[in-house]
Amino acid sequence: MSGAGDDGSDDDLAAAWGAAVEDESAANSAKVLNQAEIDSLLGFDDAPQADEKTGIEKIISSGLVSYERLPMLEIVFDRLVRLMSTTLRNFTSDNVEVSIDGIVSLRFGDYLNSVPLPAMLAVVKAQQWDNYGLLVVDSAMIYSIVDVLLGGRRGTAAMRIEGRPYTTIERALVERLIQVVLDDLGAAFEPLCPVSFRFERLEVNPRFAAISRLSNAAVLVRLRVDMEDRGGRIELLLPYATLEPVRELLLQQFMGEKFGRDSIWETHLAEELRHTEVALDVVLDEQTLPLSAITGLKPGDQLALNAAPGAPVRLRCGEVALFEGALGRRENRLAVRVERELLRPAPEDLAGRAA
Repeated sequence: MSGAGDDGSDDDLAAAWGAAVEDESAANSAKVLNQAEIDSLLGFDDAPQADEKTGIEKIISSGLVSYERLPMLEIVFDRLVRLMSTTLRNFTSDNVEVSIDGIVSLRFGDYLNSVPLPAMLAVVKAQQWDNYGLLVVDSAMIYSIVDVLLGGRRGTAAMRIEGRPYTTIERALVERLIQVVLDDLGAAFEPLCPVSFRFERLEVNPRFAAISRLSNAAVLVRLRVDMEDRGGRIELLLPYATLEPVRELLLQQFMGEKFGRDSIWETHLAEELRHTEVALDVVLDEQTLPLSAITGLKPGDQLALNAAPGAPVRLRCGEVALFEGALGRRENRLAVRVERELLRPAPEDLAGRAA
């Protein structure tokens, strides 16, 4: 009887454990995270630790790209600002101040999504680099330049009428402004490398100004143009692919910097090589003899040369034939008069013969 009672109690205990496990799993599956737990999971706690990223912040930062710094490009843009300050004063007959708001590196797609509309986007081509760039003029700058060029009063802000397409006159005036900026941009690059920027087309929709893949890296320079109480922004975007032909020049810390090359030592080595003494041999004839004939030579033996009297001889340095000339006599010495230079075979011809 006792054995049967024990078996029953074991069955009851097992059933109780199973019910408890099912209740716990059901409770866990139905559990809902509160706002504090969600913030902690995504890494947005009220008091995050310094220099520590968690959750979604790590996921976002893992997709960022470390862009290469181009020191010489900053000097080019500084020169562009000085040139634009002068040319825009002459272009508008007004007091114009141009300054740089910032130079940043970002993805091309991120910039297209952040362009403040309405704006005009000029697609420009760097002809020597065979690639494209983007020049963006914002709405405030468009109305300011139209107001200035059409004789608007000084000291009054330009009137902005949003929600309508730009007129033909506005587009024509902005194209003139863009051409002035592109001329200055080419002049800014002139000390570094000759390049000319050509205006291609004008767009008002960023989707039609896609000159590069959305994931490609680009350099963006934001220029602020102030004309007393008027002004606006001009933004220049150059993809890294466009700057690739002059990447080595843009990596320089200063103009004319040499990478692993010393012109002083090059000149010194060239001068020393010119003063180096070399042996020059005059070859009358060459013959191929068996080794037995060479070892059998004795004093008094004669070797007949196949060169006739007055035949040209060759002057050689080592194994390299340099000149051909005539053998003669000058005073009591034999002399050779150089008559023509022998053309040396190209390296690829020598390689073909060896093969």
